[in-house]
Amino acid sequence: MADFKTHTTVAAVVSAGLAATAVLGGLADLRQAVIYALAGTLGGLLPDIDADESIAIRLVFRLFGALVAGLVLVYWMTTLPHWQVLGLAAAGFLTVRYPVMWLFAQYTVHRGLLHSLLANLLFGAIAIWIGYHLFQLDARVAWGVGGFVFIGATLHLLLDEMYSVDLAGLRIKRSFGSALKLTDWTQPLLSALMLSACVGGFWLSPSAAPWQQSLGIEVPSWLSVQEAIGWLYQRVFSLVQA
Repeated sequence: MADFKTHTTVAAVVSAGLAATAVLGGLADLRQAVIYALAGTLGGLLPDIDADESIAIRLVFRLFGALVAGLVLVYWMTTLPHWQVLGLAAAGFLTVRYPVMWLFAQYTVHRGLLHSLLANLLFGAIAIWIGYHLFQLDARVAWGVGGFVFIGATLHLLLDEMYSVDLAGLRIKRSFGSALKLTDWTQPLLSALMLSACVGGFWLSPSAAPWQQSLGIEVPSWLSVQEAIGWLYQRVFSLVQA
């Protein structure tokens, strides 16, 4: 499979190129383009957070820890003494960085469920929710962030599959097919739970109408992303119950 440097470089280059194209096409300004490029680069690392010794898992959990610390500062800076806020922020960072990361590593398997297109959809849904609710981005930018995270994560899977083919020896390695997959079919219950999380995440997301309008996509007035997902959610669970 591709190494950390390759994943980071490819995700950064492709994301920057797509972000620049969005600027040229009038779909983003420079600030938004930078956000999109960073989101795509981060997305290119996410599938490897299930690798216990990878650089990606340490980097991602450092970022999550910093996010938790930042939220503590934002919400409690005006209500608690500064020394208490700083202590809580440090505790939040250390909790995410060490015990939470350790627990995550114990219960995940590399190239398992988190190394799939379904997981990429969940990464995108989480990115939309975080961008909209925590960073107060408008709906259009939040959906753009989610889209770039998905693109970056999917590039990761494609690269791993490409590295599974030995062009010099004209052979396919045993790892072929373990990276780019819809889901991990050996874990049907967890896959169903992840699908439910994806549905719930997009259901809670803001309307994607701004992007639909920007791209000139005509959507009937009776149909919205949330309504379509709600219908799918009901259908899936009616089949399960049947």
